[in-house]
Amino acid sequence: MAEVKKRRYVVALDQGTTSSRCVIFDNNSNVVQVAQQEYKQIYPKPGWVEHDPMEIFGTQYAVLNEAIAQSGIRPYHIDAIGITNQRETTIIWDKKTGKPIYNAIVWQCRRTAPIIEQVIKDGLENYIRENTGLVPDAYFCASKIKWILDNVEGARERANDGELLFGTVDTWLIWKLTNGKVHATDYTNASRTMIYNNKNLCWDKKLCDYFDIPMCMLPEVKFSSDDYGYCEIFGEQIPICGVAGDQQSSLFGQACFNPGDVKNTYGTGCFLLMNVGKEFITSKNGLVTTIAATSDKSIQYALEGSVFIGGAVVQWLRDQMRFITEASDSEYFAQRAGDNDGVFFVPAFTGLGAPHWDMYARGTIFGLTRGTKRKHIVRAALEAICYQSLDLMEAMKKDSGIDVKELKVDGGASRNDFLMQFQSDMIEAKVKRSKIMETTALGAAYLAGLYKGTWKDIEEIKNTWQYDNEFNPLMDKESRNKLVHKWHKAVEMCKGWEKD
Repeated sequence: MAEVKKRRYVVALDQGTTSSRCVIFDNNSNVVQVAQQEYKQIYPKPGWVEHDPMEIFGTQYAVLNEAIAQSGIRPYHIDAIGITNQRETTIIWDKKTGKPIYNAIVWQCRRTAPIIEQVIKDGLENYIRENTGLVPDAYFCASKIKWILDNVEGARERANDGELLFGTVDTWLIWKLTNGKVHATDYTNASRTMIYNNKNLCWDKKLCDYFDIPMCMLPEVKFSSDDYGYCEIFGEQIPICGVAGDQQSSLFGQACFNPGDVKNTYGTGCFLLMNVGKEFITSKNGLVTTIAATSDKSIQYALEGSVFIGGAVVQWLRDQMRFITEASDSEYFAQRAGDNDGVFFVPAFTGLGAPHWDMYARGTIFGLTRGTKRKHIVRAALEAICYQSLDLMEAMKKDSGIDVKELKVDGGASRNDFLMQFQSDMIEAKVKRSKIMETTALGAAYLAGLYKGTWKDIEEIKNTWQYDNEFNPLMDKESRNKLVHKWHKAVEMCKGWEKD
């Protein structure tokens, strides 16, 4: 008679850009309970984006309690807590009082662009690329920390005196959940700060000195699967032992443990990550190099590329153009069209991201004729999501020398079967859609559960991972190549549109 597996539970805190979520998983990777709360987005000036750190913690703590209460699970049946978070968002707080000295500056915020322009003028671009794996950009934490220290009265003096602490959202949550006992982050989040040396695995003194950031503010950096202290819930002390930035957590949740494993998350934008193993690769094709989450005491790297406008183009069709009533209608119109009738849509609403990096490009539709119908534009918009992901995939192949045979996918837009089939046709590889869409939370749960023995090892997780559908290339090579050629022609024609 087969042994019955005793049911155990792991809690994942998924702190995102617009909401705080808590997902409870059992040891068969099933979702047991979900709780979610949105919180306020603060826009003090055009291009500025902030959050209230106390509201981030308050909503996250509330959904943690709500999910456990609603599930009926006793806290002592919970093995561990894992945390995954919006990356690059920057918080500085008082070490004694635990109060933030300023709102969290969100990853989307562009206020520090002038600081980055000066970084490039000062000739630091190559040093940053070669040692942090990143490109100089206001997206990352370094310029945000500098801005807060420069603009909050007395902050720099207090930081130099050791009175202030810096953290990304994971660090802030850990500090609050442990009542100030633990000031730590993991390698994946540290690797997104632009002051962490991803090659030497330490805070980079040269960059900290340049941005005038006292190193006493910085958290201890630990493995993604490690001891991060204890959180008290309903009188029980539950260990926090899994931490990873959202995209690296998703890579882990998709069981992409080996070099060449790739995942794409189709959300508002698209995030494509490839596990490239233990070698630090400096991208020559417009990607960034980041540290991947691991469950053992080893370091793995990932190449990452972002598509700015993924599922957001479907929202645009629905909300601005009124071409569709529901996002799901896009699949119906795309199928009905049969082909794109020569229409190509470059959704560069906010410029082009990797691997093109053109902030002056703008959204453009090419190939319109008197015969063009709504369905052709809808289809062209969905195809554009796949072309952009293809461009990232090609850049990854060039940087890594790895030929991709399979892409694992998740995110809301991945439910669109037309989109997934077309993606398979474009990348000429198998596409597997995860059965569990909560892959970001699942990654954090796996990292915590592996540390506490909820799952024995990554082989058990590989065997647990399931897909709900598989898509294989069906389009002939000549037709595919013609479409890709036209797409690249369209991209080149929309570049530099806003440049004087």
